[in-house]
This record gives sequence, structure tokens and C-alpha cells, in this order.
Amino acid sequence: MAKKVSKKTTKKTARKPAGAAGGASRGRAASEPTDARPDATLPPPPRVAFTDIIAQDRALAILKNAIASERLHHAWIFHGPKGVGKFTAALAFAAALLDPTTAPNLSGQLAPDPDSPVQRHIAAGTHPDLHVITKELARYSDDRAVRERKLLTIPKDVIDTHLLRPSVLAAGVRDHGLAAKVFIIDEAELLDRSITNAPTQNAILKTLEEPPPGTVIILVTSQEDRLLPTIRSRCQRVAFARLDDDAMKEWMRAAGVALPPKHARWLLDFADGSPGALLEAVSGDLASWHERLTPLLDAADAGRYALDLGPTMAGLVDTWAAAQAEASKNASKEAANHEGARLLFRLLASRYRTQMRTGNPAAAERAAAAIDALGVAESELRSNVRLVDVCEDLSIRLSEAALAGHAV
Repeated sequence: MAKKVSKKTTKKTARKPAGAAGGASRGRAASEPTDARPDATLPPPPRVAFTDIIAQDRALAILKNAIASERLHHAWIFHGPKGVGKFTAALAFAAALLDPTTAPNLSGQLAPDPDSPVQRHIAAGTHPDLHVITKELARYSDDRAVRERKLLTIPKDVIDTHLLRPSVLAAGVRDHGLAAKVFIIDEAELLDRSITNAPTQNAILKTLEEPPPGTVIILVTSQEDRLLPTIRSRCQRVAFARLDDDAMKEWMRAAGVALPPKHARWLLDFADGSPGALLEAVSGDLASWHERLTPLLDAADAGRYALDLGPTMAGLVDTWAAAQAEASKNASKEAANHEGARLLFRLLASRYRTQMRTGNPAAAERAAAAIDALGVAESELRSNVRLVDVCEDLSIRLSEAALAGHAV
């Protein structure tokens, strides 16, 4: 049953320690240790409103109804495909919950006063009670070992520092709305749940079940199945869907995104209803990946082993990852390799989804086998198999997948 989050939170005398997450969760997150550490800070989250979110009417209706009823659940999971507006919705929800001015506007839509002190603090990234938690906060840990991790997971140190400790302290703003504090965990599927490492997901169970009064926690994830069942059962789940073609075009107009005519259809097919994926494809020039890989993949589809396919795939990912690591001192080359491989797998999956829709039984059988091969490659990458070996194995499996189609 949803618990009502009281507007009045008992003030505590506990002092917020240096390093507690808050408006500075994406700013400097901890006091400087004696070891050298990056001096750049994470940018503040953008200020957004519900009106900035396109084609998620069902999800937004759930959130607005919760605000209007003032019976607000304390723990949420926003789940759905990557890049469809989950994190944006979490920010808009947080902005509305923290602001006492939130009320129906002239059009009858729930919204805070855009010029209120709360909204100005959120826009500046200085609101002390909005905590945005990402894997990159590990770079600001007082623990050198945590700072030097590969950013493949959200470590327990980050959760301790930026969720568990600040959640029990007094809110920084006395005059708040339905929520006194909001914590948003982005890419929550990266919360470490391994046996050999810190049991991070188990560490947040008690806080998710009984958080301090006025506290709201939002887990944003594109892979909900990687969250423990005990976490999912404690949260109000909100599903976000892929956008249809009309909604994608509406988003592109609003965002000022113009696609090169030569690759427009391919880019939209690759995005598969995800504005975030479309932006990734454009900024990463994935259309050039498509052009380079197509003749090699055509050979694999014909059952011929393409000698250059594995090295070409690995080279594209490695070049992309190196550029990402060079562009940000907070980036991890290892994490960038995993992200680049994710883009490669998505590109290949887009190709094989298209083949499955042709109506040709042989092509569909071959495409299904190829998608199974992608699943094996993803598993290998998660098991820390070298990227070049993952790509080489994948190239062999894609050639073998053609035999499935020929056998039909």
C-alpha cells in the first residue's frame, strides 16, 4: 500500500557531512582526500517539466495522479527501453515533488511555478535535497580503490555516501512540497549485486521499505530484470514505452534534430522508438558503422566467414570508446568499451529485426539464430572476455547462423 509522504518532516539536528549528495550530487560530492583526484565536477541535471516529455501519457498520468492525491509512494521504479524519457520524467517528478508551489496551472496541468526558489535552485544544480546518483560519482569517492574502478557498476560506497547517509539527515530546505528529499538512481541496473563484491542492492532494501519521512527514491532502469525481486516488490513500477514514428517526428521537431536524408530511414530503424538511441546514433556517426559493416555482414549472411568482420567490429568500438574516454576525464575506457559494444550489438540487432519482418522463413530463421549469437556475445562481454575475442567469436557465430536459414 502506498504510504503518504508527509509535507512536514521533523527537523533533525544532524549536520550534513562533507560529501553528502544533494544539489551537488552532480557537483563536488566529497571532501578532497590526500590522493590526487579529478577536479572537474559532474554537470547539474537539467531543469525539465512534464511538458518536455513526449508520448508517455500513461506514465505521466500515474505520476500526476500520485501528486494530486497526495498519497505518494516512497519508492519508484521507472523502467522501459533506454532513451525514451525515464530519467527526464524522474527529474520532472522530483521538481514537482520538492516544490510547494506545485498546483494546477491555467491549463489545468500540475506544474510548479517555473520562477520559484526551488526551480531556480534546481536549474543551478544547487538544490540540497535533489540527489542524482550515477556511477560517475565513484570518481569523487574518498576511497582511492573506488575512484580507480572501471565504472561498470554503481559501487556500494556511492550508495552509502549519496543515499544511505544523507537520507537520514535533515532536509536542507525547510519549505518543501510533498517530498522533503528526492533521490534518483540512474542506470539502477548497474547496482552491484554480485556475491564476490559489495551487496549493494541488498544494502538499500531497508531504506526502500521504510525511508525517513518525506523521502522519495526513484530507480531508473532499462533492465528491470537485473534488480532483485525484493527491490521490485518494494517499489511502485511505472512503465515507459517506445515512441511510434509520429511521436519520434514530433520529438525531432521539438528538439531541432535533422537527419541526413541518405541515412534517415536507417537511423530511425536503429533508434526503434528511442530518442536517446537516435541521438547516440547521430553523435556517434553510427551510420558510417552501418556502411562499413554491411558488406561483411552480407557475406556472413550467405554463410561465408568474413575474415575482416571481427577486427572491424572491434576496431569501430575501440575507436569510439577511446574518443569517449578522451572527451571526459570522468570516463573509464573499460566502461566506454562496454557502452560501444552495446551500440554495436544494437546496430546488429536492428539489422536482424528487419530481416525477421521480411516474411521469408529462411531469413527469419537465420536472423533468430543471429540474435541468439548476440546474446552469447553480450554474456561474454559481461564475463570480461576481451572485446577483440568477443567480436571474433561473434563473427564466427553469425556465419554459422546462416546455416540455420539454409536448413529451412
